[in-house]
Amino acid sequence: MLSALGNPRQAAAQIMNFGLILSTAFMMWKGLSVITDSPSPIVVVLSGSMEPAFQRGDLLLLWNRNFLEETAVGEIVVYNVQGKDIPIVHRIVRKFGTGDKAKLLTKGDNNNADDTELYAAGQDYLNRKDIIGSVVGYIPFVGYVTIMLSEHPWMKTVMLGIMGLVVVLQRE
Repeated sequence: MLSALGNPRQAAAQIMNFGLILSTAFMMWKGLSVITDSPSPIVVVLSGSMEPAFQRGDLLLLWNRNFLEETAVGEIVVYNVQGKDIPIVHRIVRKFGTGDKAKLLTKGDNNNADDTELYAAGQDYLNRKDIIGSVVGYIPFVGYVTIMLSEHPWMKTVMLGIMGLVVVLQRE
């Protein structure tokens, strides 16, 4: 098994294969971002605020192209709050105006109050530009891997190490 490391040509080929796998995954992510017009076309539900519609760990598929109709009340959207990096998945409960100038108010299905306390200081409503995308589909519980990796950072290191060893030590 370790004899592959003795041959520099084979070791270089294994490193190149690993680099190709990473770059292919990155290109697929960016391609999906362009198609959906969303910087993050896939997100994981991190809390129970949208139960029963979505559970913690569900993987959501987003779409951010409003060609035929604009964002409507009742639609479930993912948005970013200015100054915070964590996307929030909630339902639009009120809408004022139309087009890019529309003001949107959101609320989690399992929450008692709307999201005004979650918005940035001085912000009473969301603008259309704050929305990452509208939910068009989901896969239940698949996102638990992401939650586990973010809650236990040491697992990322172990997983990357194992993947690297498999790529370097595999035989062709």
